[in-house]
Amino acid sequence: MAAETQVVTPHLVVSDAAAALEFYKKALGATETMRMPAEDGKRLMHSEITVNGARIFVMDDFPEYRAEHQSQGHVRPPNLLGGTAVTMHLEVKNCDEAVKRAEDAGAKVTMVPWDAFWGARYAQIVDPFGHAWSFAHPLPEKES
Repeated sequence: MAAETQVVTPHLVVSDAAAALEFYKKALGATETMRMPAEDGKRLMHSEITVNGARIFVMDDFPEYRAEHQSQGHVRPPNLLGGTAVTMHLEVKNCDEAVKRAEDAGAKVTMVPWDAFWGARYAQIVDPFGHAWSFAHPLPEKES
């Protein structure tokens, strides 16, 4: 039986995809599954990683295509946008350990782990490429 296709796949645009792949491997335990270099041999036209069983696409910014193809005019890495409107969320076994691993790899912690009112240990980071990530694990249920 074939594996079920992931119906939504994030496609992260960064200013240095090769460095981002290495960061995601170190910080998130990602596995690189594919890399397609661009014709210039310096940038990545496409790459794929798997994080906690989910596929994520990662590519370099190609500003020359923004001018040529106006339909892609708004696709820019977070550092050119001044931030990001999306947070990638990961359910993890241990939120505190996941945040420490990401921070040790170079991420900036924007929300330290805390016991959230909805029943999760939750935290947020921003990776060195400007993408926001959150981590959570369920808290044990309180006895009533």
